[in-house]
Amino acid sequence: MDNIIFANKEYLWLLLLLIPAIAWYVWRLKKNAASMNISSLSAFKKTPTPWKYYLRHFLFGLRLLAVAGLIIVLARPQSTDKWEDRKIEGVDIVMALDVSGSMLAEDFKPNRIEAAKEIAMEFISSRPDDRIGLVIFAGESYTQCPLTIDHAVLMNLFSEVKSGVIEDGTAIGMGLATAVNRLKNSDAVSKVIILLTDGVNNMGIISPLAAAEFAVEFGIRVYTVGVGKIGMAPYPFQTAFGIQYQNVEVKIDEDMLEQIAQSTGGKYFRATDNKSMRDIYTEIDSLEKTQLEVRLYSQPKEEFGLILLIVLAIILFEQILNFTLLKNTF
Repeated sequence: MDNIIFANKEYLWLLLLLIPAIAWYVWRLKKNAASMNISSLSAFKKTPTPWKYYLRHFLFGLRLLAVAGLIIVLARPQSTDKWEDRKIEGVDIVMALDVSGSMLAEDFKPNRIEAAKEIAMEFISSRPDDRIGLVIFAGESYTQCPLTIDHAVLMNLFSEVKSGVIEDGTAIGMGLATAVNRLKNSDAVSKVIILLTDGVNNMGIISPLAAAEFAVEFGIRVYTVGVGKIGMAPYPFQTAFGIQYQNVEVKIDEDMLEQIAQSTGGKYFRATDNKSMRDIYTEIDSLEKTQLEVRLYSQPKEEFGLILLIVLAIILFEQILNFTLLKNTF
């Protein structure tokens, strides 16, 4: 009961109505009691007391219990909402996602960026105990969501990601540096960045390899993912006649992405379709875990359901007895 509160606690005052109900029952019982004068009770000493006599107040007791239960249901008992400190097993992960214009290429279904979002959100759902953050980059970078255990918020922010929200280009170094900045103060033993891009670094004041050195300094492993088919990929162009498609060459600086992964203790992957990208996240899912202490918010939970079922069972039981075994009982 320490964790129970009542949403409508004013209804508990109705329990006071049980007092006059009991008083009325006692008064009516005395008023209806029959009496007669006899010289001696000796003739009745050996007469057995009928079992209904012992149960003469049972139905009234059931009715009082049912009314009390209904009043409690109206008061809506709930589990107390509170912050709770809990230790969990997890990894601190920041996902750095390229949102440049080239991510609209449709060698993935429906395109690279939407496929990356969908599969990344599946990955997030599979790791409920991890703190995960999101960094997006194109010609510049910024944090879309800091490290959080609240994956519902993260998923909402993930769904809002689209190409064109920031200056176009591919600043891989800036995206990686921003992700490192989000993880550098983490107390987790295992700190990971998943860097996903489909291009070559062509913007930003920090080179990708310099950002990788920052990651090494803070003990962060970087898993790099090159997105795009080998060869040519269909890319949509807006023309006066609507959207037209043209095959463009896929250019990914795989040597640089491999150097980043190797220098930080991570691994480089090449994703050429939706399935291979899912396989990559499955492999990353096998990362080591470490113990984290987080604060979880527990939402109020309605607790009157069981009480209501008990009340209905009492009412049904009372009615059955009232029309059968205790039919003529007061």
